[in-house]
Amino acid sequence: MKKTPAEIIREYGPFPGVEQIGGVSFDGHNVWFAAGDHIATLDPDSGETGRSIAAPAHAGTAFDGRHLFQIAEARIQKIDPNTGQVLSTIPAPGGGGDSGLAWAEGSLWVGEYRACKIHQIDPESGAVLRTIVSNRFVTGVTWVDGELWHATWDDDSDLRRIDPVSGEVLEVLDMPQGTGISGLESDGGDRFFCGGGRSAKIRAVRRPTRRK
Repeated sequence: MKKTPAEIIREYGPFPGVEQIGGVSFDGHNVWFAAGDHIATLDPDSGETGRSIAAPAHAGTAFDGRHLFQIAEARIQKIDPNTGQVLSTIPAPGGGGDSGLAWAEGSLWVGEYRACKIHQIDPESGAVLRTIVSNRFVTGVTWVDGELWHATWDDDSDLRRIDPVSGEVLEVLDMPQGTGISGLESDGGDRFFCGGGRSAKIRAVRRPTRRK
C-alpha cells in the first residue's frame, strides 16, 4: 500500500449562508454540493457559486449525466437539475446512516458511514447489487478510470483507493490534521473535489498520476 500526503491545490469557500457541506458531484463543468437545505453549483475555475435547488441535502450527491441524485435522510431523491423537480425516490441502503454517493457503470454507489461499507445499488429500485467492505468509516465515494476511491473521516481524514472486489486498500492520501472530508468526486482528470463538512469549504486535491 502506498501512503503519501494529499496535495491540496485549491480551497473554495466558506460560502455565505452555508453552515455545512455534505456531498459533492461534478457535471463536467460545475461542482454541485449539498448545503443542508439546498444543492448549489460552484464553478471550479472562477470559484464563483451559481444557481441552487431547494432540497434536503445533508449527505451524498451524484450526477448521472442528466439527473442529480441526493441523499435525504433514509432516501435518495432523483432530481431534474433544470427544474429542481423530484422525479422519483428510492430507499437508501443504510436506512439513514448513508454518506457518500456516486454514479458509475449504470449504478449508484452509496457509502454507509459507520458500517464501513460501499453498496452498489439499482438506481430505479434501490436494490443492493453488491457490497464492498472497507476498514474505515466511509464518507464520499467516487470512481475514476476504473479506480474506486472513498474518503474517510474519523479523528483524521484520508482518501483511499481500494480494490473494488476485495476492499483491499491500495493507496492512501493523508489529509492535513483537522481537515475532514464529507463528500468526494473526481472531475475525471487530475482533481478530486472534497466537501469539508462544517468548515463550509470545498477543497481540490490532486489525483495521483495513473500508473501505466
